[in-house]
Order: sequence, then structure tokens, then C-alpha cells
Amino acid sequence: MAKGKNVLTTGDVAKICNVAPRTVSKWFDTGQLKGYRIPGSKDRRIPLHELVRFMKAHHIPTSALPVGKIRVLVVDSSDHGASALAEALRTKGDYDVQTVRSNFETGVTTLSFAPHVMLINLLAEGIDAAGICRHVRASEELQTIKIIALANNHLNDTESAALLQKGFDTYVSEPSDISEVIGRIEEAMAIIY
Repeated sequence: MAKGKNVLTTGDVAKICNVAPRTVSKWFDTGQLKGYRIPGSKDRRIPLHELVRFMKAHHIPTSALPVGKIRVLVVDSSDHGASALAEALRTKGDYDVQTVRSNFETGVTTLSFAPHVMLINLLAEGIDAAGICRHVRASEELQTIKIIALANNHLNDTESAALLQKGFDTYVSEPSDISEVIGRIEEAMAIIY
């Protein structure tokens, strides 16, 4: 199975869960594991986010999940800031990184790139960080994306609680400190898998 796939076959799921393919078919047929059938075929497909949900609900270890290279989407209207952060993440964190500079680009790229983590600059002009969080959290297919705010200063307890309320998973107080950014990404990914 290719790493980073968003839709899996019953054989893929069987390998990940260390069970027989027939067991996966039974989970699917009884509605425990959600997915869809290929039109005109009996073949089943299971979205990765559904497998993650199922594994957590049934206490199945998630260590065998196909993460591949961690995909990070940097959302920042500043071309220079976004490019510098992306380059640092590629070289020091060995991540697959893309940058976007508008709300529209964020939506389009999220669907095609399927990031594991979004880094959103709270001070970026024309970027609706709260709106992006709301849309990601409202979409069943995007539930596993971790959203990290780039705050550019230390937040007090009230401000950090407000970010969590809006859908952010955490924040980075000093985005120019690449080790802090990488640390937050690693923490967020440990929570997913």
C-alpha cells in the first residue's frame, strides 16, 4: 500500500489491523467500518479518516497507519514569511510543505494536497483563520487535520482557550523558532496516530 493514501482497500485495512480480509469485509457489511462500494463491483473502499475513527473506537493500535512524509500546509498572506517557514520545514523537519496566501487557495489546496497539519498565521492580512478552522472541523473528511496557529507572541490563558474554542489544536508563540514549530507539529501528529 502506498504511504499517504486517503482511501484504502479491504486488503490494506487487513494488513494495518493485522486481521484477515474477510474480517474487514464483515466489519464493513455490519456497518462498524464505514466506506463505500465501487459502482458495478463488490470491491469496498474505506476512507483513511474512517479507519482512524474505527481503530480508536476499538482500541486497535494505530502504529501501522500509512502516514508517509508528513504534509504541512502553511497559510500566510506574506510571500516572504510563508516561503521562509516552508523552506525551514523542508530542510530541518523533512516535511512535504506547500504554501497558500488566501482563503480560496487554502480550500482548494486542502482538498488536493490533503495536509496532515495546517499552520495558519493569525496576523495574515485577508486570511480568516477562524473561518478556515470552522470549515475544516465541519467537514467529516478533514477531521484528522491538525490546525496550529502561528501567534507571533505568547498568549495568555484566555486567548489560548479562545483559540481552542475556535478549532485550533495548539499554537506557536514564536514562528521564527523553527524548533518550536517542528515540536508542535510532532506533538500534533503523535495525537493523531
